[in-house]
Amino acid sequence: MTLIEQIKRGQFLKATCDFSQPFVAGEWVLDSGLHCQLLYRGVLQITPRELASDTKDIVLSCGVHGDETSPIELVQQIASGVVLGQIQPVHRLLLIIAHPEAINHQQRFMAENMNRLFQVRNFEKNNECRIANALQLAINSFYGTSIAIKPERWHLDLHCAIRPSQHDTFAISPYTDKQTRSNKLFSFIHHAKLDAVLLSNKPSPTFAWYSAEYHGAQALTVELGRVGKLGHNDFTVLAPFRHAILQLITDVALPIIWTSEVEVYQVSRTIVKRQTEFYFTFNDDVANFTFFAEGDEFAVDGSQTYTASVGGEAVVFPNRHVVVGQRAVLMVKKANLIFDEQVRVCAKSNASS
Repeated sequence: MTLIEQIKRGQFLKATCDFSQPFVAGEWVLDSGLHCQLLYRGVLQITPRELASDTKDIVLSCGVHGDETSPIELVQQIASGVVLGQIQPVHRLLLIIAHPEAINHQQRFMAENMNRLFQVRNFEKNNECRIANALQLAINSFYGTSIAIKPERWHLDLHCAIRPSQHDTFAISPYTDKQTRSNKLFSFIHHAKLDAVLLSNKPSPTFAWYSAEYHGAQALTVELGRVGKLGHNDFTVLAPFRHAILQLITDVALPIIWTSEVEVYQVSRTIVKRQTEFYFTFNDDVANFTFFAEGDEFAVDGSQTYTASVGGEAVVFPNRHVVVGQRAVLMVKKANLIFDEQVRVCAKSNASS
């Protein structure tokens, strides 16, 4: 059975990870009129028969890290629902399962963290670099062929955290000088019932950042719980997020609404590992968003000691095992938002546990 035949049966994930079959691009039309195009291994474009001039161009990606399985299963569910006629998108849709080799090996990456490689063009020294280059081309083509007069571009890159978190689900809004923090995007965060949103303060070559920086997409990196094995994820926790995704792709527009129930954080600084003798003063299983009071020591990098700044800071994504030169941890503080057409910070307050 060819890859396309598998996908037509609703087996997008199985086909993507089936390296016994050579990849052959192809396209077909569903009875509903949806036009399906398999562009690369793991990259499926869906185009409705009729599109309004204000149609959205929506990218849903997963599997940038191969062991982050609940988003992978979620994208598989959406792909299956579309090709089997159970879900009817009204917007252009690009579904991506990014790193099938790492998925097959049940590990984060094979040679290099791919979510630091979305920076226009990589020297193809390994498979992660090759995949990142191909995915950037796919994104460029997808957004570049929009029919909308003023295209509304979206990219939700779905992940799982490798450690516990005081917020089970949260989103990271990448930093760019483009207008990529619309009230529509933050309304989606509300509808998805995400616990928190983190506003980045500097560029970082993640997949979501690439779409925001180079295409002005309303983009988020979304963390959906903890890493687990394929087939063993509890989707009851992710039901509100799944429902919001389905609303996003099948409705013309979501109601504009915001709630203070969503905790908002702003990155106060990024700690980069400079020495091989880097370590944290806390255990490896400390939860994301754990708070450190002003003056508390949290990391040592060779001869340099790091302490929490004025008012205290919380830690997000601490990882002492990164290579020298990469981010070891984000330090964050709570913030308040002005919920305008473009969301912005109006004041900052000290992070708390």
